[in-house]
Parts: sequence; C-alpha cells; structure tokens
Amino acid sequence: MEKKIVTISREYGSGGRYIGQQLAKELGVPCYDQKIIDMVAKESGFASDYIEEKGERITGSLLFNIASSLTYATNVLSGSGTSLQDEIYFIQNRIIRDLAEKGPCVIVGRCADYILRERQDCLNVFIHADHKTKIQRAVTYFDIEEKDAPAVLKKRDKARANHYKYYTDQEWGQVSNYDLALNSGVLGVEGCVKIIKNVLELAK
Repeated sequence: MEKKIVTISREYGSGGRYIGQQLAKELGVPCYDQKIIDMVAKESGFASDYIEEKGERITGSLLFNIASSLTYATNVLSGSGTSLQDEIYFIQNRIIRDLAEKGPCVIVGRCADYILRERQDCLNVFIHADHKTKIQRAVTYFDIEEKDAPAVLKKRDKARANHYKYYTDQEWGQVSNYDLALNSGVLGVEGCVKIIKNVLELAK
C-alpha cells in the first residue's frame, strides 16, 4: 500500500525535526510538530509552553507529575478525573488521528507512530545520531553550552523514552518499532530526506 503519512521519532540533537520539515517541503505536504502543540493548547486551554513540556516528557513518577502540575498553578486532576498529563495525551491523540485522516503529511514526535499504528499507509521513521554530532547540533542550534550538552542530551532522551514507554508500553528507539532507522550523523540531513523519499517511492 502507498505510504502517505510519515511519522518521525528522533533523538534530541539528531536533526529529526528539521529532517521532517525538509521532507514535508519537498513532498509538498504539511509538517505537524509545533502546529500540534498549538492545536492542543487551543483545545485544552493550557499554555503552549506547558503543552510542549508535557507533550513528550513524563517521568513515570506520580509525585513528580503532581509537583509539575502544581508549578503551573493547576490541579492534579482535571474535572473528568484524569491526570493533566493524560488529558493532554488524549487530546493530542485525537488531533493526530484527525490530521492523518485529512491527507498526506509528516508528523514529528508525539508518539504518532503508535497512535497511528492501525493505519497501513504510514511510514514510521526513527532518526538517531552519534554523540558528537548531537552535541554539535545542540550547541549550534539550541544555544546549549558544550559542557552542559551531554547532560542535556541524556535528560531529554530519557524523558522521551519514559513518555513513550508510559503511553505505548513499547521501547522508544527500538528498531522493531519502526519501518526505517537512519543515522543522521553519517547520512546528513539531506541524505536522510533522500532515503525517506526513495522508500516512499518504493512503497507505491
């Protein structure tokens, strides 16, 4: 079956978001990343920075999540009795499914590969890179001090892995969970985009 939707999961600093944006531009389709955050924020009433913080990160610790919620001057439970973290995920889940129904697109992060797992027209990609490449990108594009970069990379990837495990019961970054895994440190951004496009052509 033709693959019309590309989901991109990525290690922090691997350039996965930029790869998704470039891919969407070359395919002439929408790329959803920050747009999803804005949509969830509008529907939930939470601030965009809160959605961005909670949309891909969870510690698995109830006490931590309670503390995090309180720092935003909110209650731990929403009116429906679900946690704020879960409420955000459910809204995000529905939005991603709706976007996929609208037509071809690229979706970056947000557990989209799992959320859309029942669709046969998705190509699920994981972007990773060597430590040196990720540190260079973190310093160059995210204004992170080089001495702090290793700790930041570890913290961000651990948070994404915990969040993914919590909501999917699968291992983030495990090759068997994806159709394609690419090393952007070796292939470069353009190389990754080219390979994904080639795979999409083969899937027609």
